[in-house]
Amino acid sequence: MATKLIIDTDPGIDDAMAIFYAIANPEIDLLGLTTVFGNVTTPQATRNALFLIEVANVNVPVSSGLHQPRSLPSFPPSSNVHGDEGFGPLQFIEPKGQPITENAPEFLVRMAKEHRGEIILCAIGPLTNVAAAIDIDPNFCQNLKGIVIMGGSLAVGGNITAAAEANIYHDPHAAEHVFKYGCNITLVGLDVTDRVICSRQYFKELALESPYIGGILNKMTDFYINFYESIGKINGCSLHDPSALVACVNEDFFESTPHKLCVVLSGDRIGETVSDKNSARADVDVCIDVNVSGVKDNFFSNVAKLN
Repeated sequence: MATKLIIDTDPGIDDAMAIFYAIANPEIDLLGLTTVFGNVTTPQATRNALFLIEVANVNVPVSSGLHQPRSLPSFPPSSNVHGDEGFGPLQFIEPKGQPITENAPEFLVRMAKEHRGEIILCAIGPLTNVAAAIDIDPNFCQNLKGIVIMGGSLAVGGNITAAAEANIYHDPHAAEHVFKYGCNITLVGLDVTDRVICSRQYFKELALESPYIGGILNKMTDFYINFYESIGKINGCSLHDPSALVACVNEDFFESTPHKLCVVLSGDRIGETVSDKNSARADVDVCIDVNVSGVKDNFFSNVAKLN
């Protein structure tokens, strides 16, 4: 039976990869997309999510989420990484569809109740909507099968500051709220996603196998890889968000250890995820190792099915 999944997302080039993977993979029953700020603003994230499901020709509800962090001022979008509208060179993204009227936290709470114990929530943006869903319904986490989060790191530092990963940094108070609440969480952070690196050639070959969807991703990732090369980091791009989606249905590709996670909420290291063995909070399964070839093969073989 396919895994019931909702993706909380801020699309975003690697978000687009992840969403196309979820649509293509027969092991996933995609029940909805909820949007949040991060790579782009929430209104742009909503337009981008609607665009992705339209070009993939699927009927998936999109719910627009919250527009700013719980406690901090809003951050500017990451246009240097993802482009002015989130998809690199693609511009004037105006989908025909509309989001549902129910906002993201309300949608998440309702779906978790209606499918109690069945849904995995894959959060690949800041955790603002997830924290708000907990505020609405204290049983929200218990109603889910689990939460898989792309965010944070324990051993390799950050990617937006020396200490912090971007999704946690953009709303550290939301992340701290989620971690302390006792949800069944798997963290797929930079400790593993930074190892899943793909050169331009991977996406060129994908475009040959899947000319339309693969072609779109090839254009997006060319921009994305240009950014990585401009900062001298890697010759290619990391599959951050796609790795989290792969983990939702292929947990055997990942090795994890339990940690009681806290988030730094002030100072130079704000947004850092730290392990506190003396904390009384529930463990988070933090991924520490990954079958890189397994993740890559699974991602590309599934997305290649889309035309």
